[in-house]
Amino acid sequence: MDVGASVAAVFREERGRLLAALARRFGDLDLAEEVTSEAIEAALARWPVDGVPPRPGAWLMTTARRRAVDRLRRDRTYAARLAVLQVEADRANPEPVTGDELPDERLQLFFTCAHPALPAADHAALMLRCLGGLTTAEIARAFLVPTATMAKRIVRVKKKIREARIPFRAPEPDELPERLPGVLQAVYSIFTEGYAASSGPDLQRLDLAEEAVRLARILHRLLPAEREVTGLLALMLLTHARRNARTGPDGDLVLLADQDRGRWDRTMIEEGRELVVAALTGGPAGPYGVQAAIAALHAEAADLASTDWPQVVALYDVLLALAPSPVVALNRAAAVAMRDGPAAGLALLDELAGEPRLRGHHPYPAARADLLARLGRSGEAASAYREAIELAGTEPERAHLRRRLDALDR
Repeated sequence: MDVGASVAAVFREERGRLLAALARRFGDLDLAEEVTSEAIEAALARWPVDGVPPRPGAWLMTTARRRAVDRLRRDRTYAARLAVLQVEADRANPEPVTGDELPDERLQLFFTCAHPALPAADHAALMLRCLGGLTTAEIARAFLVPTATMAKRIVRVKKKIREARIPFRAPEPDELPERLPGVLQAVYSIFTEGYAASSGPDLQRLDLAEEAVRLARILHRLLPAEREVTGLLALMLLTHARRNARTGPDGDLVLLADQDRGRWDRTMIEEGRELVVAALTGGPAGPYGVQAAIAALHAEAADLASTDWPQVVALYDVLLALAPSPVVALNRAAAVAMRDGPAAGLALLDELAGEPRLRGHHPYPAARADLLARLGRSGEAASAYREAIELAGTEPERAHLRRRLDALDR
């Protein structure tokens, strides 16, 4: 196996677990990130010579811990401060972490990042950085803010964790209702970046999507009675089931209407449908459960035309009441266009024209362009397609929109 590919695979699998274990051990997220990166760099230098070790995660953990200890020995002030944090960490987590075992403590890190002492707006960004492995630029694009702004936010929130001595531990039962929504949002943010990449040459980043699904499965195993955890896992499975049909042989974007549904993962769909039932049973539905129900309607339909669009619109009405947002309103308008025709959908889109949170969001002008083209308003459609092309983040999306524009011109 190629050493570079081996390191990349190990990094994807072990980075979050390694970072979480080191953060718990030393009580400092910056230090944990730095020595994690140094361990990866050491692997890139050593493994081509010595070969990939049989237990690469343990090798990385041992290397990272040694780097951390060396750094603390060189910096007595830093070591003294961390010694206080270590006493607190040991009280909360009495079991030691060794180089021979690498426990899965990522959920502790997720809940630490979602601590109520931290700004709610920063939870997902920090989790994406620490556990999703996204770069600061990718996170900034996902949140539609400048890279420099996002970098300052991440530095600020990590400093808050350090100075407030927020412990790296899982929440107590009475803390769960306050902490869980931030964790769910962060996992879903990782998934959406993987399902529809914010930038780059590829439409999908399957490694991120699959990592998010795996994290959602862990959450579901630990919190099986939490129906929104179930709803989130169902939503992700039903959406990820389409991954093989979303792109053509050359990586081109394939719209839902044109996808070969025979390539959808039926096993994943069936699992998702069962989870939807559980998510919607036993009390009022939550936003993730409702979104999962919408995804299930798409999964059950033989094609786009036979989709139960009245039910889809009704579910979007529920979702708008539970979690109102311009993106939900945009999706509802598209569903109304399928139910009632393009003019009805376009009227709803025009009502969103002044929504600042849709500026820079290319699906909005792309949806308008499609409906305008269906109404025969070619000039306006062409203008909307050009706007969408300028805003699209990935090359497959831009290429698809250029083809639609070319077809309109012809």
